[in-house]
Amino acid sequence: MRMNAFLVARTHVARTMLMVLGLLTCAPPSGAGGPTVVKSSVISDFKIGSDEKRFGPFEFLGGLEMVSADRLFGSLSSIRFRSDETHFIGVLDTGHWMTGRAERDAQGRLAALADIEITPMRNRVGQIVEGKGYMDAEGLALHGDHVLASFEQDHRVDVYPDPGFETSRAVDTVPIPFPRKSLRANRGFETVAVAPAASPLKGGTLIVAERSLDADGNADAAILDGPLKGRLALARFGDFDATDGAFLPDGDLLILERRFNMAEGIGMRIRRIKSSEIRPGAVMNGEVVLQGDFGYQIDNMEGLDAFKAADGTTHVVIVSDDNHSILQRNLMLEFRLVD
Repeated sequence: MRMNAFLVARTHVARTMLMVLGLLTCAPPSGAGGPTVVKSSVISDFKIGSDEKRFGPFEFLGGLEMVSADRLFGSLSSIRFRSDETHFIGVLDTGHWMTGRAERDAQGRLAALADIEITPMRNRVGQIVEGKGYMDAEGLALHGDHVLASFEQDHRVDVYPDPGFETSRAVDTVPIPFPRKSLRANRGFETVAVAPAASPLKGGTLIVAERSLDADGNADAAILDGPLKGRLALARFGDFDATDGAFLPDGDLLILERRFNMAEGIGMRIRRIKSSEIRPGAVMNGEVVLQGDFGYQIDNMEGLDAFKAADGTTHVVIVSDDNHSILQRNLMLEFRLVD
């Protein structure tokens, strides 16, 4: 083994062990939320030690590593940008909303986060319930004048008013067509995505489980409303689990997947699934269009969003969940889809 390969391997093992310790020892914070100051360091290169910008159909635009003295900041599970491409909503798996805006430099690259507010989520009777057992928020979608949030452990998709979700109780719950006993406690529906109105799903809502599997070993999925309402599945290959997804303007779906094990370490990939594959009874497969490991600026990647920028191109943003561990990082990475 060459010396540089040996050092890379040692670093890989060390970071994997640190990730394990972080996942085991972190504890979710509690609190009422409020204004949060976030300090950001700019990430210029996606592949460590390389100035390469093109990765298959993606062009890396830039990113941020973010820290804050606010103990509520972190554990970001999902993110959705508003139509202005600047303001966003996120959910934390500690049962909190996070809102704010992304600041950009003169070249349009991510420069900082501003106006960050973190507020506790409320259940269907308006209560604030601490702990992951009930408010383990994992997925998020904007659906007209509502915000949809999916939860693990107490598996459900709750509906909040938009605007007003930050202080409102959940006003409704969307039925999930799976017996709750068939869903794994910490491997439920991390993906909630609303299809474009002009797509085959006609604005329907799709959910995909992280690792609640059917008899064939595929991840459970369902279209909750619209003309193609029904159950389907996501093909699972390799030790990757779906953690978020977003529809592209043409109706195709991008699925973010995460791998974490001691043998291979941490990894992430994005699959693109054709709109024609997203229908009741189908097993969605698609193709891998982006993949990274410890040789790239990644961490525990959990959130993905896609939106059309002012110049007409499609931008993709992915974010990480640091599990409130000092051994992990809060990242926001932005790409341009150039296919």
